[in-house]
Amino acid sequence: MIQATHKDKKLVVAILTSAFASNTDGSTVNLIVGYGENRSKRMHILMAYLFERAMLFGEIFIADNKKGCLLIKYPHQEKITLKTIKLDMQLAFKSIGITNVYKVLKRQRIAAQNYPKENHIRPMIFGVKEDVKGGVTAARLMLHVKNHFKGNTLPVIIDAAAEYNVNLYQKFGFRIIKIEESLGFPMYFLRLN
Repeated sequence: MIQATHKDKKLVVAILTSAFASNTDGSTVNLIVGYGENRSKRMHILMAYLFERAMLFGEIFIADNKKGCLLIKYPHQEKITLKTIKLDMQLAFKSIGITNVYKVLKRQRIAAQNYPKENHIRPMIFGVKEDVKGGVTAARLMLHVKNHFKGNTLPVIIDAAAEYNVNLYQKFGFRIIKIEESLGFPMYFLRLN
């Protein structure tokens, strides 16, 4: 497992873009970037945004084969700065678009209602390149990250829309604490610790 630095931004963005490019079902990524023209460009902007937020308020882990990554944030460390405002504005105008802002804000409200107020760790996004999906990259990365946080006492809370990811998280000890369906697709909230 490799802990990312700013020099890994291009790699992480490429991994995440590849991981979600063929995903056309109801999911948070598709809720944000939508479909149609320039979808790939909007997705690239979203993944760069998530990279920057994780670097500011969390950590990024890359699989040893450089084909998978996991972005984590520590919500209790987040704060509003000029940089975060700029990142949010760029995401809104260059990726989300005016027509999707309401849906994204609704998703954020639902997430806020289901995440604890206590300090916790929140995996933001997890993906593996399309050419290794179904292999061992995702499982190995999850195992390495779980071992990295072995002594952790904070709860780990994650939301996921893809059944495959939910099943993977459950194999590593996460349990479903709530399923929210008001976005038109199931949004699972899972907890570890």
